[in-house]
Amino acid sequence: MTPALQIQQLCKSFGRIAVTQDVSLTVQPGERRLIIGPNGAGKTTLFNQIAGEIRSDAGSIHVFGEDVTRVPVRRRAHLGVSRTYQVITLFARDTLLQNVVLGMLGVDALRFRPLRRLAGEDELHARAFQVLETVGLAHRAHVAAGEMAYGEQRRAEIAVALAQKPRLLLLDEPLAGLSRDERTLVRDLIAAIPRETTIVMIEHDMDVALAFAEQISVLHYGELIVEGDRETVVAHPRTREVYLGG
Repeated sequence: MTPALQIQQLCKSFGRIAVTQDVSLTVQPGERRLIIGPNGAGKTTLFNQIAGEIRSDAGSIHVFGEDVTRVPVRRRAHLGVSRTYQVITLFARDTLLQNVVLGMLGVDALRFRPLRRLAGEDELHARAFQVLETVGLAHRAHVAAGEMAYGEQRRAEIAVALAQKPRLLLLDEPLAGLSRDERTLVRDLIAAIPRETTIVMIEHDMDVALAFAEQISVLHYGELIVEGDRETVVAHPRTREVYLGG
């Protein structure tokens, strides 16, 4: 089976600081992979490399068998790579529906027709509305993103990512800053994403994250130090030493 994501000896440094060091991992189609590690471990930098937002110094990245190591970020979206961010990246003055439509345009042929008015694209808006229904925000479709509660914005970010129909979805701390009830909502939302979408997630809420994960990779100072299923990783002495505090 061709892996959904295969990374080999990936490296990235900023000046003299090595942020990812010879990272190699393989994620199978439909897998739920968790990446954990203390602050500064290189988790988000690794996501930025996978998404193509920063160029790696060495190593390779394959998505569903295709080498994307030097492929620009805009083309990776067309190969099925989508992501969310630690910091909310919605357009605050635009409505939620408009944000989702703009996300869709990244992979839709309509982006090549700049003179066409988006307001008249009924099919595009209908698809965007359906995506909002899947995250429980259809009733907020015409509210400006900046006026929404933080927990709703987190769900909206996932909606924008899902609007691109990703085959590989990268979730960067989707539960960060949420209340207990909001975490439950987002957890259930992520759990309901079909297996046609492979998910790699960075998360610090260990109760939710461990319930989500089938395989876990532990990063420490940019190095992959432990990898395996939940029981293996949680029981490993290196995990307890650098992350679980014991």
